[in-house]
Amino acid sequence: MGTPTPEQLYAYLSYDDATSALDWLQAVGFQVVTRQEGAGGTVTHAEVRLGNVVLMIASADAAYTVPTLRGQSTGSGIYLWMPASADVDSWHERALCAGGSSVISPEDTDWGSRRARVLDPEGHEWSAGTYRPGSTW
Repeated sequence: MGTPTPEQLYAYLSYDDATSALDWLQAVGFQVVTRQEGAGGTVTHAEVRLGNVVLMIASADAAYTVPTLRGQSTGSGIYLWMPASADVDSWHERALCAGGSSVISPEDTDWGSRRARVLDPEGHEWSAGTYRPGSTW
């Protein structure tokens, strides 16, 4: 894998209703580890964790447009690696029960992994799968 570097990547998402987004994230398995609120109940900064995954969440501070679905993708999204096919299936079911919309039902891929894709209640694209990016380095 080469020489380790100190860089790490953390994603963030803004939501019109960040409180509801945090509820959805908890329903799919994340734990809220920090939350700072601003005026009118806005979420100025929150962090959720699932295992080693950390994601930052905030209330939208402008009228952002989330890309619409074209075919099976919005063109960008969050990918959540899971160690087992059953984890992908379970995550997909929890995401739907919490108000997400299925884009790709759990399926085995031609490249040997299991995957699923949903849109969260505000239309952000979430994929989960057993393919682990960077595992071939």
